[in-house]
Amino acid sequence: MTHRGTIAVLGAGAIGVSVALYLQRDGRDVVLIDQDEPGSGCSYGNAGLIQCASVVPVATPGIVGAVPRMLLDKNQPLHIRWRHLGSLAPYLLRFLREAQPARVEANARALSSLVPRAYEDYRPLIEAAGIQSMVRPSGELHVFETDATFENAKAANFAIRRAHGVRVDELDADAVRQMEPGLARSVRHGLFLPDCYQTVNPQRFVAALARNFTDNGGHFIKAKVTDIALHPGGPVAITTEGGEIVSEMVVLAFGAFSKPWARKLGIAVQLDSERGYHVMLPEPGVALNRTVVSGEYKFALSPIDGKVRIVGSSELARVGAPPNYERAMRLLPLARHLLPGLNEAGHSLWMGHRPSTPDSLPLLGPVPANPNIIFAFGHNHSGLTLGGTTGKLIADLLAKRIQPSDLSPFSPTRFARAA
Repeated sequence: MTHRGTIAVLGAGAIGVSVALYLQRDGRDVVLIDQDEPGSGCSYGNAGLIQCASVVPVATPGIVGAVPRMLLDKNQPLHIRWRHLGSLAPYLLRFLREAQPARVEANARALSSLVPRAYEDYRPLIEAAGIQSMVRPSGELHVFETDATFENAKAANFAIRRAHGVRVDELDADAVRQMEPGLARSVRHGLFLPDCYQTVNPQRFVAALARNFTDNGGHFIKAKVTDIALHPGGPVAITTEGGEIVSEMVVLAFGAFSKPWARKLGIAVQLDSERGYHVMLPEPGVALNRTVVSGEYKFALSPIDGKVRIVGSSELARVGAPPNYERAMRLLPLARHLLPGLNEAGHSLWMGHRPSTPDSLPLLGPVPANPNIIFAFGHNHSGLTLGGTTGKLIADLLAKRIQPSDLSPFSPTRFARAA
């Protein structure tokens, strides 16, 4: 297979599909390559939110004291597997550096340059695909059962959001129950983020965007990539199990699986898998109007296709490590507590790989040694959120509507420079 003059996008998650669509809108000949169907990776199992309020990095000053608990207590919302500590050490050391106040502010500022525009950047893609009914302005509701947790959240996480222009509404218990009548009577406070959007199902959403790409002449090749060969200043040869593809340019958007390819391309990146789990309840018996996040226990309940998805348990481990579904099962009693009457019969379990960087920022832009290679991965918890924005940025970059310097906080070489 030869596709000279094309751009090959590697990875058909929310990021890769959106990049392919925006490049296609610019008249580019694009081939999208993935070993699985579009939206089958991390996009498959998340909460389905376009979180236009997610400007807070994971590494904040309060997280430093929590690291010992992450190592010792498997019930922590984020757990670190001891057996992988050696390979994770460089990532964790940089993670702790990023928790310093000056770095938190810089990272939040960088995120706030992307995240608030997330839905507006998706809008042209959604309208072109005719899937407006798959996304609605739901907001995101954080609920609190104790005064102390509520006040701490306001003073830390939500203070950062407000400082960067995010709208936050404070709710009393009655206002919370008007929004979500099924919640436990123990809920005392709420913080509502009105500028968030809920997809009916994140996998179906991404798959619908991908169909629009192919309906408009885009090429999707379902094949595993086994090699990439660079030709300085010339084409890029991509070897797949189905044959070789020669393209003018490559966009690397393999999410958590991008690290070895970046290394092969000569760039050291600090990227690890923050493995996320979910429990899907097919007949929950309780209705939800929007995603609800527990302030105490750091998990979320999301309405997906009329069902309830419980998400939020995470762990840091190597990409190839086997799943630990006890991480998902610990969510069930917490969910029943917050949403009484929840029916767990017929539940299913899932694990996916979030592509996490220590500073919570994606890697975006060309590789300096070879501008024919573009990075578009490392979106942490915001892969679905930032699909449209990443697609637009990459298209603008290649059309020279913006310069690489505009993406400097997201430089593909920032970890190599710090090493």
